[in-house]
Amino acid sequence: MRRSRVVLMGAAGRDFHNFNLLYRGNDAYEVVAFTAAQIPNISGRAYPASLAGAGYPDGIPIVPESELSDLIRREKIDQVVLSYSDLPHLEVMHKASLALAAGASFLFPGPTETELRSTKPVVSICAVRTGAGKSPLTRYVSRYLRDQGRRVAIVRHPMPYGDLAAQAVQRFATVEDLDRANCTIEEREEYEPHLRDGAIVFAGVDYEPILRAAEKEADIVIWDGGNNDLPFFAPDLHFVVADPHRAGHELSYHPGEANFRKADVIVISKTDSARAEDIRQVEENAARVNPKATVVKGGLTLSTPDAERLRGRRVVVIEDGPTLTHGGMTFGAATLVAEAHGATIVDAQRSAVGSLAEVYVTYPHLRRILPAMGYSPTQVRELEETIRASEAELVLDGSPVDLARLVHVPQPIINVAYAYDDLGGRVAGRLDAFLAEHPRAPAPSPPNGAPEGASRR
Repeated sequence: MRRSRVVLMGAAGRDFHNFNLLYRGNDAYEVVAFTAAQIPNISGRAYPASLAGAGYPDGIPIVPESELSDLIRREKIDQVVLSYSDLPHLEVMHKASLALAAGASFLFPGPTETELRSTKPVVSICAVRTGAGKSPLTRYVSRYLRDQGRRVAIVRHPMPYGDLAAQAVQRFATVEDLDRANCTIEEREEYEPHLRDGAIVFAGVDYEPILRAAEKEADIVIWDGGNNDLPFFAPDLHFVVADPHRAGHELSYHPGEANFRKADVIVISKTDSARAEDIRQVEENAARVNPKATVVKGGLTLSTPDAERLRGRRVVVIEDGPTLTHGGMTFGAATLVAEAHGATIVDAQRSAVGSLAEVYVTYPHLRRILPAMGYSPTQVRELEETIRASEAELVLDGSPVDLARLVHVPQPIINVAYAYDDLGGRVAGRLDAFLAEHPRAPAPSPPNGAPEGASRR
């Protein structure tokens, strides 16, 4: 029988995971190509033969998503599989219509097919949109569980922007591990705060061996999701973060709505800075589509050493890159701090160079704020040049990474830190219940009934 010919639409993450679980070693299918979107410098590469397995001696090409229609017709593609996240529902259907018009089926693999089972309890932390406040909640949950004496391994949604074969299974325990792995700014934004907090982070490309490695070091595995994607591991407790600054998006983005409907606990973040009517809208949507979920409210505590230096000064405001770009936000923590302390935010767009200038064209909702883009050494240099050429006296860094280690500019850099505030202690209460449901496994008995601490010859 003829093998079904497949294209996986992706962004260097979920697409590779879907391939590894559903298509690698499956003689019923031939994956002809991956397409790439959202992330620069991904297309033009190949998913390596060492990861693709039998039947792919040259690996699998990764091509721009803009070529999809021609690719379907030229290669007689049978199925197009959507495998990336944070897309408006309308855009998803435009992509489906493009595939259908070219003659292919359009598919969504579901959680039953794509969630790995762990031998350890799994807490997953996902979101309805990029930049909803998922990372601060993950750090809070990690610290809370470790404070209760549990060994925790954090497994992060994939961000493999370098050598895919070398990044198949990654373990990070120190910031120096990130240096040795040549991690991009985007990777550091997600890994570095956990490492500074004393946690161990696993990530990479191939999540079956990643999970098994994490299980060896943990009593509990935390899935730290990316964008608004569904978890890669079947969760025993599923937190989903909703953002009241984008009320209504919990029902209008893919696959964020699926997360919202599946959640055990819906955490409405940033309630200390959001409008009451927007918080109420998220609560009403939760009650309507997921009445079994526990709905809790959380805040975001901002801390800025030397914040008084900002008053009356011209500042470049830098925020987390993905939150501003495909996350669609026009501000972040650093913007709030700058406004609260009387700083004048300079228009970073006016000094943007190279790919940074292109970002403002691709994402026209951006104005003065500078996204912390750094997917390559060239882009990091362009970030430096953009800051240097600005009229700013200071840099206010709201990204989760310590940019001063990576970007060398004459302006002093002031960092903005933010942490999840468990208003009412309700996340802590749910974690206490989870720990009671999953008690720590007892230590193994000594062999042949020997007293604990005794030796055997």
